Amino acid sequence: MRYLIAIIIFSGFLTPAFAQEDIKNPSIIINTKEIPFQDFNTISREAISFDLEESHSISWNITIDNNLEYANPDGNAVLKVYDKNSDKFIEVGMGAPPDEKFWVAVNTEKEGYVVVQSDLERGWFPAAKVALSYTERGGLTVNNGARITVSSLNIGSFEVGSYSVHGMEGSTDPPAVKSGTMIVEFLSGDPSQNVFALFPFYLAAGIGTLVGVLFLTKRRS
Repeated sequence: MRYLIAIIIFSGFLTPAFAQEDIKNPSIIINTKEIPFQDFNTISREAISFDLEESHSISWNITIDNNLEYANPDGNAVLKVYDKNSDKFIEVGMGAPPDEKFWVAVNTEKEGYVVVQSDLERGWFPAAKVALSYTERGGLTVNNGARITVSSLNIGSFEVGSYSVHGMEGSTDPPAVKSGTMIVEFLSGDPSQNVFALFPFYLAAGIGTLVGVLFLTKRRS
């Protein structure tokens, strides 16, 4: 608890300071999607792709808050985000308890579909959020809520333009999930137009991850 209090006090000092400077960055784009559980009860080839109101390029973050209740231990919740200008996509899969398997895959023009990270047990944590971050120079980094699982993966230029979800491997499988939602936040901005304008978002993401880690550490102890 004392760590959490310190974090709150620290963020309280920083946020007003930045607010007083009236920092603005016209390039910042935020889209938040609340995806209902029914959308996951389909197979990949029948999943519907949804276009975002605005695309995200140069430097972007995607935060996944999985509040789904799975219908069976073999169920999955899979999010795909698609590049606007090619057939490339990034796939994040989150399996049902108790295994809570987790994987990240990318589909590129050169390599095709490749699983770049996979954990069959305790790969993600319901108490924390999964985060994807990307820059044109730094590549793709993925944090499962407790640690970085993919670091600086070069996927070339990637402008997020749409997404889809699914959770069933075969059409005769039972439903993957039975209730809840997945909340996905897409955030992007061009740091060159004002790098400090993105600081509150990075601070919030860092605090969220740290709180999740402390929660998990306390639960394990």
